[in-house]
Amino acid sequence: MIGPDLAILIPEIVLTLFSLGALLAAVYTSKDGVAATLTWGTALVFVIMAFYIGVTGEGVRVGFNGGFVDDGFARFAKITILLSAAAILALSVDYMQKADLLRFEYPILVTLSVIGMMVMVSSGDLIVLYLGLELQSLALYVIASLRRDSVRSTEAGLKYFILGALSSGLLLYGASLVYGYSGTTIFSGIIVTATEGEMSIGLLIGLVFLISGLAFKVSAAPFHMWTPDVYEGAPTPVTAFLATAPKVAAIALFARVVHDAFGGAVGDWQQVVAVLAVLSMFLGSIAAIGQTDIKRLMAYSSIGHMGFALMGLAAGTEQGVEAMLIYIAIYVTMNIGTFAFILSMEKDGRHVTDISALSSYASREGGKALALLVLMFSLAGVPPLVGFFGKYAVLWAAVEADMAWLAIAGVIASVIGAYYYLRIVYLMYFGEDREGLDGRMGVVQYAGLMAMAALIALAWLPGINLMGLEGMAAAAAETLVR
Repeated sequence: MIGPDLAILIPEIVLTLFSLGALLAAVYTSKDGVAATLTWGTALVFVIMAFYIGVTGEGVRVGFNGGFVDDGFARFAKITILLSAAAILALSVDYMQKADLLRFEYPILVTLSVIGMMVMVSSGDLIVLYLGLELQSLALYVIASLRRDSVRSTEAGLKYFILGALSSGLLLYGASLVYGYSGTTIFSGIIVTATEGEMSIGLLIGLVFLISGLAFKVSAAPFHMWTPDVYEGAPTPVTAFLATAPKVAAIALFARVVHDAFGGAVGDWQQVVAVLAVLSMFLGSIAAIGQTDIKRLMAYSSIGHMGFALMGLAAGTEQGVEAMLIYIAIYVTMNIGTFAFILSMEKDGRHVTDISALSSYASREGGKALALLVLMFSLAGVPPLVGFFGKYAVLWAAVEADMAWLAIAGVIASVIGAYYYLRIVYLMYFGEDREGLDGRMGVVQYAGLMAMAALIALAWLPGINLMGLEGMAAAAAETLVR
């Protein structure tokens, strides 16, 4: 019956109708004149949908003959995606208005991208997976080049599009091989084939191509080449969005594919994911050291952090998935706070991203500098901030899965990566006193920065206990690894 199937899709249907209605309303009214209202309205709708999913979701529901899955894992990812997208939209309004970039298409494209992400994390079929992935990607290609009068923004969108098309080709080729050797595109059918003795060489090659395509979406090394240029060239609010919600969707999709479709052949993909994790952690940690642009630095930081998230996935256990979910939720929180600050970086009325502009910033803005210090320390994994607990979770999951070598590599990479986070703190507090940032931080950006810094600094305390994140992640992981 189509009714029960559609009932599972209520959040996606509501967002689709909202985006279409918003598009028609904007086109037939004042277009960009309603952009600010539409952006705030979209953020509010995201929050309402996240609340709806959290309140109404229970158990495991499967629709469209196994093609769409609504379980605890999908709901955890969807709520994280919706809340992070809402936060970025709210933070970006002031910046977009100052830069004369606030177009009515912006929140609509973000909504379409979010719908694609929600389909991705609930996919139970290779075709549904691809539909969600492309809906997300096509919208992101457009907003990456939103600043049409900028060569760098246009270049960022073009690079993202070309390399994204290449990764889609890899993923499609892998999907076709998997279908050819298993006879089905449904994950539950593929896992039966994969567990009937050893996987055939064709199915194994298909899995490798699938992982390669997914690694691009996660921006894991060596499929990271698009990340620094796109992060630097895209408008800063778009960079903030790319660094948060799509990362959650991509890593959740990665976990969904390897566990739901190939969960009976953990040994065949575990080492591949572990290698991706090691490459990402070390490349992200080492390549960021020489960066002078904070957006490029955050790009390499993102690559490194995705390596740590993949470490949890590489464990191949329920504990590993739980650790991965905890890590990605904490990572998104830290990034929202960091980009709230980056969005406010101005000098002489012009937005700047040069790290040297932070020199001696603490002597002028002590409170904001302290908030950024907390976020940088947490990104570096300094205890007792919650970034440390995220890293501890994935490291312990690797040790418990008899992959101590991977945990040791993670510790070494974390120590190396701490340098460039601490360099920012050093510049703010001990850098040469000279003219630096002089822009005024918007109210929403200030609130976002302080709220995220306070959450990062205090969430480990007894009574707060990461706001129940561990319990929610454990419940979500249990529904995936069963």
